[in-house]
Amino acid sequence: MTPEDQEETQPLLGPSGGSAPLSRRVFLAAFAAALGPLTFGFALGYSSPAIPSLRRAAGQALRLDDDAASWFGAIVTLGAAAGGVLGGWLVDRAGRKLSLLLCTVPFVVGFAVITAAQNVWMLLGGRLLTGVACGIASLVAPVYISEIAYPAVRGLLGSCVQLMVVTGILLAYLAGWVLEWRWLAVLGCVPAAFMLLLMCFMPETPRFLLTQHRRQEAMAAMQFLWGSEHIWEEPPVGAEHQGFRLVQLRLPSIYKPFIIGVSLMAFQQLSGINAVMFYAETIFEKAKFKVKRPPPWPASSGCCEDGAWSWGLCLTRLGPSPQDSSLASVIVGTIQVLFTAMAALIMDKAGRRLLLTLSGVIMVFSTSAFGAYFKLTQGGPSNSSHVQLLTPISMEPASASVGLAWLAVGSMCLFIAGFAVGWGPIPWLLMSEIFPLHVKGLATGVCVLTNWFMAFVVTKEFSSVMEVLRPYGAFWLASAFCIFSVLFTLSCVPETKGKTLEQITAHFEGR
Repeated sequence: MTPEDQEETQPLLGPSGGSAPLSRRVFLAAFAAALGPLTFGFALGYSSPAIPSLRRAAGQALRLDDDAASWFGAIVTLGAAAGGVLGGWLVDRAGRKLSLLLCTVPFVVGFAVITAAQNVWMLLGGRLLTGVACGIASLVAPVYISEIAYPAVRGLLGSCVQLMVVTGILLAYLAGWVLEWRWLAVLGCVPAAFMLLLMCFMPETPRFLLTQHRRQEAMAAMQFLWGSEHIWEEPPVGAEHQGFRLVQLRLPSIYKPFIIGVSLMAFQQLSGINAVMFYAETIFEKAKFKVKRPPPWPASSGCCEDGAWSWGLCLTRLGPSPQDSSLASVIVGTIQVLFTAMAALIMDKAGRRLLLTLSGVIMVFSTSAFGAYFKLTQGGPSNSSHVQLLTPISMEPASASVGLAWLAVGSMCLFIAGFAVGWGPIPWLLMSEIFPLHVKGLATGVCVLTNWFMAFVVTKEFSSVMEVLRPYGAFWLASAFCIFSVLFTLSCVPETKGKTLEQITAHFEGR
């Protein structure tokens, strides 16, 4: 072990004598940082109500055709992938706080460009900028929160990142009922501006300040966040990190968390959340959630090409009217928000491994049930195209068909709840916990890039998988990935609840 690693595993910030923090301002700082993920979620959900509105735009230059609507959603994913790489560079060089402040710029500018758009290219440019901001926020916010939180509440505060994302998506859906696309973009600037204001008064994380030899500022940050620096052990002298070097990949404290972080992001995308969201509204339809079928809505007016599938809340708009689709979205979104909030409340008591395992098991059973449902109803929706998937449904379906549809509704709600409890928030939380300080920027950047790249690939190739394997085969394949995710959790993922970040690093070194 190198001296650098020995210094890293010493408790830079650990409670002395079991004392509890005296201040609750750490919750205010976490809330300020979590406004980034809230804006991130709003940007993901924005395309769902905005695309139908833009299809009705009076000006020909702003009207979206099928191809432009597809790019209006998908370009956010590409921007977020680039933003993840940029965020990994910024978080180590500019610091956690400044990176959060900087990510407000592309959020506000992106929404402002959309608001002032005179043609489709301005719309796409604004979406690309908000995508870059999404990538930065999805990386920096979990890192900032994990480094300011003490172990007893780190799971609670870290899980609020995912909670704010799904809340932002749900808010975009709700606001879309009453606001047109320009005013909806104006509303998107509000949480970013509020974050910019609040973060100006929040400190940099003490851990980052210590690595920069700014001890007095680190002590002041601890005083602000926890109430007193005197209840915390003195940091070791010379806690300096030289950055990542390729030779360090041989160290267990580097390659083990790296494999875990990347694998968690990949399994999150392969869990089946995309397939469930793809069929969610059709399943509501067949369970007679709607009384009558209006003329088909344009096939490309959905939002699931923007990467929001990976956060478990985006529903397609394939077939029904905007009102029916929004209602289904709100129902699913409410389930997601409630169970993500529940996961946040129990995260520090139940632990990460237990919730990941429980979540995976629930998803195995629910995706298997989905596969069985589609196997029993093969004569129903076709898988050859999006339009054919939602062929007209009879006004009075047989009771057996309705019963099967209600079985599918139950399986879908169970899946969404299971995803929200574990595989939704925990990969992002663990990403912020398991990496040593001197490689955190690069390693978390790779994890975020993996997540967004997988989201893009899975989204674009989903229809091909459905055509080759048919719907039931696709769901059973997702069930197999869920089984692998459970086995991976039990064999490789460590429990981090109640541990300092330095203790987690020591675990990977076998000490």
